[in-house]
Parts: sequence; structure tokens; C-alpha cells
Amino acid sequence: MRDGGEGVGFGSPGPWAPEPGPAAPRALCTDCGLSRIPSRAKSCGTACQFLRPDYAALEARIHGRARDEARPDELHFGPFRAMHRARMLEPRPGAQWTGITTRLAERLLETGAVDAVLAVAPDPADRWKPMPVLVTRAGDMAACRGMRMGYAPLLSLLEPAAAAGHRRIAVIGIPCQVHALRAIEETLGFESVTVIGTPCSDNTTTANFHRFLALLEADPAAITYLEFRADYQVELRYADGRRRLIPFLMLPLSDLPADFFPLTCRSCVDYTNALADITVGYMGGEGEQWLIVRNARGAELLALLDGEVALAAPGTKSRRQAHVKGFLANTERAAGGLPLRRMPRWLRPLVAWLMPRIGPRGLEFARARVEMKAVESVVHLRREKPRLLRHMLPPHVWRLVAPYGLAPRATEGNRKL
Repeated sequence: MRDGGEGVGFGSPGPWAPEPGPAAPRALCTDCGLSRIPSRAKSCGTACQFLRPDYAALEARIHGRARDEARPDELHFGPFRAMHRARMLEPRPGAQWTGITTRLAERLLETGAVDAVLAVAPDPADRWKPMPVLVTRAGDMAACRGMRMGYAPLLSLLEPAAAAGHRRIAVIGIPCQVHALRAIEETLGFESVTVIGTPCSDNTTTANFHRFLALLEADPAAITYLEFRADYQVELRYADGRRRLIPFLMLPLSDLPADFFPLTCRSCVDYTNALADITVGYMGGEGEQWLIVRNARGAELLALLDGEVALAAPGTKSRRQAHVKGFLANTERAAGGLPLRRMPRWLRPLVAWLMPRIGPRGLEFARARVEMKAVESVVHLRREKPRLLRHMLPPHVWRLVAPYGLAPRATEGNRKL
């Protein structure tokens, strides 16, 4: 319902969704919300992940040091203190996995560690569309459970949060939102900003996502849940309780238009949300969630779930290199306008059966995805926006792609590698 023309209300004083201002038209924009704040719109020039990101400097400020490439996995995943495979002992209903992300936010509100949480909930008109909300009661975080697909101007809530008198805030965000937030964090005037990050890759518009659902199901409105899983399958759940698994190789990805995924998402270099205090994802979880505790604040966050979460060491299996090389070959063909090399239909079920058994799993699966995203960034920027490549790719990305024969050309590498 409308709340005095000032936002969408979920029950007073529950999650509040103030209407954001108009977005400034910009190239390579995922509408993080910064341009919708009149007093902050000009900050996009220095805060945007898709202009001149300086991860080393931001990592050093936020975590006390930049990623140390001598430590195992920091080149791929960013600075961290600990990694865990994790699950809630009592899974939360409606959660995408077991509910760790929203439970962390609940605990922050329950303990008074923060005054408000910036998150996204489903739009009342479309459950798949993300709508930024400001949450001040722990019980209202349940409205934010589940996966949304599309662009959400989350940072447009920074100004309303400050105007409401909130001094300590938490933000649940994806990498492009978190990068912009961290870049301006010191100028915001909040007493503290806590960041719970989720990995992100290949976002698209909500309208495009509906088209994808229609390729999967004759009655897409019946789908209530979709997840790309680490066992090389997509899981669908339906309103009537049914579940369906579709192997990645059987997805109709070749039927999607070339611009289904925007260049921003095809050139994102921060799949693991390296600037968050804690990253909550799934890639290294082997069927559970994957936690990357990045700094002291992240350790405090995890401690809030003491007795509620089961932790284990992440595993790793198989080798990723051949899979990344195959991805590079297909990406180069696609970026050059050539059709993808399609596997014969008769062979797909066999390979789909083999992949969960012989493909990269656990941390090796996560390393493979990070390298694939790095490869994708180089190939697509080189093809579509070559002048931006020298500014948008941090030095560590070139080191990730070097084993696959990709290196900066004379006009592309103005940063010390």
C-alpha cells in the first residue's frame, strides 16, 4: 500500500520503502542508487565500480590490508580471516538457502548493534523484483528472505536512513552496491556501517528474468524459487510443493538474446564481494553456504550466530583449468559474434551426469567461477569498450587470467602488475 505518497509500507513501523528519485542516465550503470540522491549524484564519478576501481586501497582501509597473494586463495577471493561451509541448524522458511544472511541482520537488530538495515524485499507487484527497504525491527527481516532478480537502487536509502536519525546501519548488498558504499562511507556521517555482502554474477532486468522463466516452464507464474547450485544444476520449486532439477547443460541459454546480461555484469571483477565485512554465498559450500569472514567486524557478525549455525572446513575437489579454458574459447566466440560450439544433444545428458562427479567442487568450483568472471571481463571489455579496459581492471584480475594466455596489451595496462 502507499504510505502518504512517501513510500511503500509493510506495516508500521515495519520495513519502509521510500520512493527513490530518478536515476541519472549513465553508461555501464547497475543503478546502485547513488545517482538517485541529489546531493550524491556526482559521487558516481569516483565511487562507481565500473569506472576506476581501486580495490587495493579500499581493501587496505576496510580490512587493514589489501589481498595478500602469498596467502592461499586471497588472489581469488580477496582478504579474509577465515572461510567456512555453513548452515543454520534450524533453516528459516522462505530463505534461499538456510537463512544465514537475514539471520545475521536480525541479530544485529535484536542486540541493538545497529539501528536499521538496508536490504531488499519483493516488490508488492512482482515477487521477483527487488525493492529497497529500510528495516528497523528484527522480525521484519523475514520479509527480505529469498532471491530477487533485477536492479535495486539500494543506496538511495542512505539519505532517508540518516534523515530518520539512524546512526548505526547495516547494509546487505551485492558487489557494485558495496563498492560505491565503501567509496563514500567516510563522508556519510554514520557512527558505523556494517556490510553483509552476497556474491553476484550475471544480473539482468526483472523483465528479462521473466523471459528466462518462461523458457523453463510453460506456467512460469507457478515457480516460487530458483537457484543455481554448486552441483551444476538449477533447482526450481513450485507453488504446489513440487521441485525440479535442471542440469546447467540443459538450460536454454542459447535462446537468450545477446544483450540478456548487460556489459556491466559481464565485466564485473568482484564476484566474491571483497569489500564486505562478511560474504555469505554458496560457491564454495558444496551444497551448503559459504562464509568468508574478512575482518574483525565480520568475526563479530559470525559470533552473533553462536549456537545457531553449523560450521565446517570448506572442501575442494577436481581441477578447474580445463573448464576455464573451455569457457574462454566459448566466450571469445560469443564476443566475436560467432555461434557457440554446442554440445550434441545426445551427449548432454551424459555430461550433465558426469559434471557433479568429476567437475570442480567446493573451493575449486569457486576458484573456477572467479577465473571465468575475470576471463569474461577481459574478453568483453576488449571487444566492446576497449578504452575502459585499462581503468576498469584491477591488477589482480590480470594475474588471474595470465595462466590462460591473456595479458594486457600496450594500451590496456597502465597499472603496475
